[in-house]
Amino acid sequence: MNQSAVLQTGLYLLVLLTLAWPLGRYLAALMSGGLAQRLGWMGKVDRGLMKLIGANGEEDMPWWRYATAIVLFNLAGLLAVYLLQRLQLSLPFNPAGMPNVEAASAFNTAVSFVTNTNWQGYVGEATMSYLTQMLALTVQNFLSAATGIAVVVALVRGFARKHAQGLGNAWLDLSRATVWLLLPLASLFAVFLVGQGVIQNFSPYVEAQLVEPVSYQVAKTDEAGKPLVDAQGAAVMETVTVRTQTLAMGPVASQEAIKLLGTNGGGFFNANSAHPYENPTGASNFLQMLSILLIPAALCFMFGHMVGDVRQGVVVLASMTLIFGAMVAVVVWAESHANPLLVQLGMDAGLGNMEGKETRFGIVASSLFAVITTAASCGAVNTMHDSLMPLAGGVTTWLMQLGEVVFGGVGSGLYGMLLFAMLAVFLAGLMIGRTPEYLGKKIESFEMKMVSIAILITPLLVLGGTAVAVLLPQALTSLWNPGAHGFSEALYAFSSAANNNGSAFAGLSANTPYYNLALGLAMWFGRFGVLIPVLAIAGSLARKPKLAVSVGTMPTHGPLFVVLLVGTVLIVGALTYIPALALGPVVDHLQLFAGQGG
Repeated sequence: MNQSAVLQTGLYLLVLLTLAWPLGRYLAALMSGGLAQRLGWMGKVDRGLMKLIGANGEEDMPWWRYATAIVLFNLAGLLAVYLLQRLQLSLPFNPAGMPNVEAASAFNTAVSFVTNTNWQGYVGEATMSYLTQMLALTVQNFLSAATGIAVVVALVRGFARKHAQGLGNAWLDLSRATVWLLLPLASLFAVFLVGQGVIQNFSPYVEAQLVEPVSYQVAKTDEAGKPLVDAQGAAVMETVTVRTQTLAMGPVASQEAIKLLGTNGGGFFNANSAHPYENPTGASNFLQMLSILLIPAALCFMFGHMVGDVRQGVVVLASMTLIFGAMVAVVVWAESHANPLLVQLGMDAGLGNMEGKETRFGIVASSLFAVITTAASCGAVNTMHDSLMPLAGGVTTWLMQLGEVVFGGVGSGLYGMLLFAMLAVFLAGLMIGRTPEYLGKKIESFEMKMVSIAILITPLLVLGGTAVAVLLPQALTSLWNPGAHGFSEALYAFSSAANNNGSAFAGLSANTPYYNLALGLAMWFGRFGVLIPVLAIAGSLARKPKLAVSVGTMPTHGPLFVVLLVGTVLIVGALTYIPALALGPVVDHLQLFAGQGG
């Protein structure tokens, strides 16, 4: 990386980790209940909310009750988001008169926002009413993030408790994460974004007069919509002059804030954080990048505090940061090189690969954002990922394929990395001939079966879904690019969906019956196929005794375990996905620099 990239990345990590430390301590106090005990009024609010929803906040739920509550809660959210889309034409706050969303697209979007994926196969400003954006999508941005936090807290309690039957109360955990963490942070961030120029209104769309009208030629058509041709068979052309532009309005800042803090990613506008109404300045761009990884980083410190050894959280965070830094270096290096096909056409300005990027952000900030959003399960973008150089696109794809554990989504990133930590101690135990232990808990056959299910479910969805997509004719019609790049688009789509990221290579036309159904199923099972085994592991761990540290205990709080954990993550990812990446981004890179295109 050049000096600018090193400075920007270093500053970003410095600010991120500085803010994550106190937030992690706050989270530990909040989710353990200590804060509610010290602040009586907070406890009264918690009890009032539990009474309002008819839940017993004092119940210490076993893992299966906790999992049932989480799944039912999300199923209710799925139904609500689906119905709001299907009925939006009859509902208020629809000044543009947006019609009801088609059934398959509504299903895909409902699953997407409930699972914290925020895959968007539609154009937001041309599809969703203000009410749908607020009551369906923004509300689920809060609740899906709260779900991830609740599940990881339950897993941490599994490590911290001994001889316990329960993991806490799902309803109380969801409430605390939403009311005392996500709402305050999102409110503050939304005010900042408004100050930077992000819009927040309920105004009708604005018809703006262009300073300079734009004229272009289009083919004339008959009443049936068929192109007209002259006697020579050439298309009959006509000149069209455009003098106005429709500017979409809406409550953007409130959705933008939680879309980033909750690692959701679904933008109000189709251009997402590349749109000036969502991300207008360099300051807003930096704070948006910061907000994506803030809670995932803070949860690592929370983990350390709750298990009684902060070093354990630091080790997990250090492992994430090492992988993150390496991936940033590769993407910045790749994007600093110009597209050779554009160089041949004399279109290279000497700035690197600026295709699909906002000039106000440039190469480094765009590359850093791309790595951040795919390291987290966010999916927000300030550059078009389909325009990334093939190796950079391969890195962003691989970051998702690792299971979104490099910081990862809110909650899901940490519990995913803890699965790899258990796998790492299991492998180390096999090598030294001892029963593996992690944080004083024996990792036995049941835990490893659940770890295996959780780690293998997403590769099955990604690779299986991609294989079907490149064989079915109705799926192939959605690819706008042939060859290796087209394969990369399909691979990226299923990697994004199954790992609950939500970003896309935009060359894929995904708002079709096949992709709406296939990606919807990948998102649902990618979320709950991991979440439920994690809670089963938590329940098993909570019932076990906590073993004392002995001379034979493998230390998990030092640099050696960082190396072991990073190695486990990378090796599992490499063995699983490298063949598919070789067929897509690697071949695409070789073809591009051989002058053949993708």
